[in-house]
Amino acid sequence: MKERRILGVDYGDARTGIAISDADGRFAGGVGVIRAKGMRSAARQTADEAARRGAQLIVVGLPLNMDGTEGARAEKARAFASMLSELTGLPVVMQDERLTTVEAYDIMDEIGVHGARRRDIVDTMSAELILREYLESHGDET
Repeated sequence: MKERRILGVDYGDARTGIAISDADGRFAGGVGVIRAKGMRSAARQTADEAARRGAQLIVVGLPLNMDGTEGARAEKARAFASMLSELTGLPVVMQDERLTTVEAYDIMDEIGVHGARRRDIVDTMSAELILREYLESHGDET
Protein backbone atom coordinates (compact mmCIF):
# COMPACT_ATOMS: atom_id res chain seq x y z
CA MET A 1 0.00 0.00 0.00
CA LYS A 2 1.38 3.37 -1.00
CA GLU A 3 1.56 6.25 1.45
CA ARG A 4 -1.35 8.64 1.00
CA ARG A 5 -2.59 11.30 3.39
CA ILE A 6 -6.17 12.42 2.90
CA LEU A 7 -7.71 15.61 4.29
CA GLY A 8 -11.36 15.49 5.38
CA VAL A 9 -13.36 18.71 5.38
CA ASP A 10 -16.74 19.68 6.82
CA TYR A 11 -17.32 23.09 5.20
CA GLY A 12 -19.48 25.61 7.01
CA ASP A 13 -20.20 29.32 6.72
CA ALA A 14 -18.65 30.14 10.11
CA ARG A 15 -16.49 27.10 10.92
CA THR A 16 -14.88 24.44 8.75
CA GLY A 17 -13.93 21.18 10.46
CA ILE A 18 -10.69 19.49 9.42
CA ALA A 19 -9.52 15.88 9.78
CA ILE A 20 -6.50 14.00 8.39
CA SER A 21 -5.82 10.37 7.70
CA ASP A 22 -2.74 8.48 8.78
CA ALA A 23 -0.05 7.92 6.13
CA ASP A 24 -1.60 4.59 5.12
CA GLY A 25 -5.04 6.13 4.60
CA ARG A 26 -6.65 3.79 7.11
CA PHE A 27 -7.54 5.96 10.10
CA ALA A 28 -9.07 9.42 10.42
CA GLY A 29 -8.37 11.92 13.18
CA GLY A 30 -9.90 15.33 13.73
CA VAL A 31 -7.37 18.16 13.87
CA GLY A 32 -9.45 21.28 14.47
CA VAL A 33 -11.56 24.04 13.05
CA ILE A 34 -10.88 26.86 10.62
CA ARG A 35 -12.75 30.07 11.32
CA ALA A 36 -13.12 32.23 8.24
CA LYS A 37 -15.36 34.96 6.93
CA GLY A 38 -16.38 33.93 3.44
CA MET A 39 -15.85 30.93 1.22
CA ARG A 40 -12.63 32.15 -0.43
CA SER A 41 -10.94 32.72 2.93
CA ALA A 42 -12.07 29.30 4.19
CA ALA A 43 -10.79 27.69 0.97
CA ARG A 44 -7.39 29.44 1.28
CA GLN A 45 -6.98 28.39 4.91
CA THR A 46 -8.05 24.83 4.08
CA ALA A 47 -5.59 24.74 1.17
CA ASP A 48 -2.84 25.89 3.56
CA GLU A 49 -3.82 23.14 5.99
CA ALA A 50 -3.72 20.54 3.20
CA ALA A 51 -0.20 21.66 2.23
CA ARG A 52 0.97 21.76 5.86
CA ARG A 53 -0.28 18.22 6.47
CA GLY A 54 1.01 16.78 3.17
CA ALA A 55 -2.42 15.79 1.85
CA GLN A 56 -2.58 14.18 -1.59
CA LEU A 57 -6.40 14.08 -1.72
CA ILE A 58 -9.17 16.15 -0.16
CA VAL A 59 -12.61 14.82 0.78
CA VAL A 60 -15.32 17.44 1.26
CA GLY A 61 -18.62 16.58 2.89
CA LEU A 62 -21.65 16.87 0.62
CA PRO A 63 -24.75 17.83 2.65
CA LEU A 64 -27.49 16.05 0.74
CA ASN A 65 -31.14 16.25 1.70
CA MET A 66 -32.47 13.13 3.40
CA ASP A 67 -34.07 12.02 0.11
CA GLY A 68 -30.69 12.24 -1.64
CA THR A 69 -31.38 15.44 -3.56
CA GLU A 70 -29.09 18.46 -3.51
CA GLY A 71 -30.14 21.82 -2.11
CA ALA A 72 -28.47 25.16 -1.46
CA ARG A 73 -26.02 23.74 1.13
CA ALA A 74 -24.82 21.08 -1.34
CA GLU A 75 -24.36 23.76 -4.00
CA LYS A 76 -22.19 25.77 -1.59
CA ALA A 77 -20.14 22.68 -0.69
CA ARG A 78 -19.53 21.95 -4.39
CA ALA A 79 -18.46 25.56 -5.02
CA PHE A 80 -16.09 25.35 -2.03
CA ALA A 81 -14.65 22.05 -3.31
CA SER A 82 -14.09 23.55 -6.76
CA MET A 83 -12.29 26.54 -5.25
CA LEU A 84 -10.20 24.20 -3.11
CA SER A 85 -9.21 22.15 -6.15
CA GLU A 86 -8.10 25.29 -8.00
CA LEU A 87 -6.08 26.53 -5.02
CA THR A 88 -4.33 23.23 -4.26
CA GLY A 89 -4.12 21.43 -7.59
CA LEU A 90 -5.15 18.31 -5.65
CA PRO A 91 -8.03 15.99 -6.47
CA VAL A 92 -11.09 16.90 -4.40
CA VAL A 93 -13.92 14.41 -4.02
CA MET A 94 -17.33 14.77 -2.43
CA GLN A 95 -18.59 12.42 0.30
CA ASP A 96 -22.22 12.13 1.38
CA GLU A 97 -22.36 13.61 4.87
CA ARG A 98 -25.99 12.98 5.75
CA LEU A 99 -26.37 12.47 9.51
CA THR A 100 -22.68 13.06 10.38
CA THR A 101 -23.57 16.10 12.51
CA VAL A 102 -26.32 14.13 14.26
CA GLU A 103 -23.84 11.30 14.87
CA ALA A 104 -21.26 13.77 16.20
CA TYR A 105 -23.80 15.20 18.67
CA ASP A 106 -24.78 11.67 19.76
CA ILE A 107 -21.12 10.84 20.44
CA MET A 108 -20.65 14.05 22.44
CA ASP A 109 -23.74 13.25 24.49
CA GLU A 110 -22.32 9.80 25.22
CA ILE A 111 -18.97 11.18 26.40
CA GLY A 112 -20.49 14.11 28.29
CA VAL A 113 -19.39 17.10 26.20
CA HIS A 114 -21.85 19.95 26.70
CA GLY A 115 -22.06 23.71 26.40
CA ALA A 116 -20.03 26.06 24.23
CA ARG A 117 -17.26 23.52 23.56
CA ARG A 118 -19.69 21.48 21.45
CA ARG A 119 -19.69 23.90 18.49
CA ASP A 120 -16.01 23.52 17.62
CA ILE A 121 -15.91 19.86 18.52
CA VAL A 122 -18.94 19.00 16.38
CA ASP A 123 -17.34 20.48 13.24
CA THR A 124 -14.05 18.68 13.83
CA MET A 125 -15.84 15.43 14.63
CA SER A 126 -18.05 15.78 11.56
CA ALA A 127 -14.95 16.17 9.36
CA GLU A 128 -13.51 13.05 10.99
CA LEU A 129 -16.73 11.10 10.36
CA ILE A 130 -16.84 12.26 6.71
CA LEU A 131 -13.25 11.14 6.23
CA ARG A 132 -13.83 7.87 8.07
CA GLU A 133 -16.82 7.05 5.85
CA TYR A 134 -14.74 7.83 2.76
CA LEU A 135 -11.87 5.62 3.96
CA GLU A 136 -14.24 2.76 4.75
CA SER A 137 -15.91 2.92 1.35
CA HIS A 138 -12.65 3.37 -0.60
CA GLY A 139 -10.27 1.26 1.50
CA ASP A 140 -8.91 -0.77 -1.39
CA GLU A 141 -8.13 2.33 -3.45
CA THR A 142 -5.96 4.19 -0.90
